[in-house]
Amino acid sequence: MKIISHSFYSRDTVEVARDLLGKILVRKIGSRTISGIITETEAYGYKDDPASHSFAGLTERNKAMFGPVGLAYVYFTYGMHYCINAVARDGNYEAGAVLIRALEPKEGVNFMIKQRKTNEISNLTNGPAKLTQALQITKKQYGEDLTKPSGLFIADGIKIKESNIIKKPRVGIKKAMDKLWNFSIQN
Repeated sequence: MKIISHSFYSRDTVEVARDLLGKILVRKIGSRTISGIITETEAYGYKDDPASHSFAGLTERNKAMFGPVGLAYVYFTYGMHYCINAVARDGNYEAGAVLIRALEPKEGVNFMIKQRKTNEISNLTNGPAKLTQALQITKKQYGEDLTKPSGLFIADGIKIKESNIIKKPRVGIKKAMDKLWNFSIQN
């Protein structure tokens, strides 16, 4: 399994969001490997994006978005859920990240079923909070380097044709709804 290099994330955040489709999010817990193919992402910019956590500037919560590219930005939302992002941006911006919204389960499906308490494979990782729960991703993974073989990384997967990528507005936001920065694989 070839881990994606640091340079992959040193590009336009929107391009990285699109290009993460088909890659594999891998979680290692002890000798166990849990993984899934990334099937939906969303790009979040900086001063060009009022929906982004980084729009108002640097905070304790979003500091990973301003850090080195290729790191995990994990945040807690609605008082109960974690979401995982990959920090990504080109040299023109101080911050940016890609939210990983959905996965197609690959390895460790029985582990995911236990974590999510559901036998419905289609419901295991089809949302950002569901996938972090299924892969046991928490604040402990905040700042983890996704470009190194560790407890959490992203590896090469399958190539997705441009014609199979759906672009639409991001989910659950009230600002910058004109930006078609949600990317998913057409079924």
